Amino acid sequence: MLTILALASVVLLGIVPQQSEAIVIYTGWERHALVGSDIRLSCSFFSWRWTSDDVTFSWSYRADGARDAISIFHYTGGAPYVDNKGPFRDRLEFVGNPGRRDGSILLKNLDFGDNGTFTCDAKNPPDIVGRASSVRLLVFEKVPIQAGVITGSIIGAVLGLLLLIVVIYYLMRFLVARRVFNLSVSKHGKKGKGKEGSQQRQGPTLSIGDPSKLKAAASEKKKQESRKDKK
Repeated sequence: MLTILALASVVLLGIVPQQSEAIVIYTGWERHALVGSDIRLSCSFFSWRWTSDDVTFSWSYRADGARDAISIFHYTGGAPYVDNKGPFRDRLEFVGNPGRRDGSILLKNLDFGDNGTFTCDAKNPPDIVGRASSVRLLVFEKVPIQAGVITGSIIGAVLGLLLLIVVIYYLMRFLVARRVFNLSVSKHGKKGKGKEGSQQRQGPTLSIGDPSKLKAAASEKKKQESRKDKK
């Protein structure tokens, strides 16, 4: 009896299909392009399973101002299919690699009317549960500078100005200190020369007032007076 139950459980487990797990799909957030240019819209997915031979990709498009989306591309059974009635029937090319979980498409010769939202969905059986991902396309005559670039430029300019102010400040301090040092050296030099000149002027006076010389002069004067008296 136990053997029969064991065999029955094995058969039942073999019949029950594997449970599907969630699949995560990735696209860009927003893309900018010029009129007349080409652009690649990327789509990839993450799945815990090995890439299945039955992997599928599908793209849909909703134009700005439109309520409903239209199908523009499918990849299934190992072959790509472009919708033959949509606005991209002659301007869409599949450039992905399903074996690497890449379902990217290339849109050619863009126009202002191509502005809108592109949605990619992917299935990797048995992983078929997941939320599609969307990317918004904006076509311009000239690609605008993004806000991040403008902010970065402003921050760079402010930092450059602050650095310039700091350099000028320390340069002015250095020039002022050098000027003060030169004036100080010049004043000390003039004082030294003045002292030497005064010492030279005072030299003869000191020699005249020398006591030994005065005494010798007085003695010589007395001798002369005594000689006069003898005569």
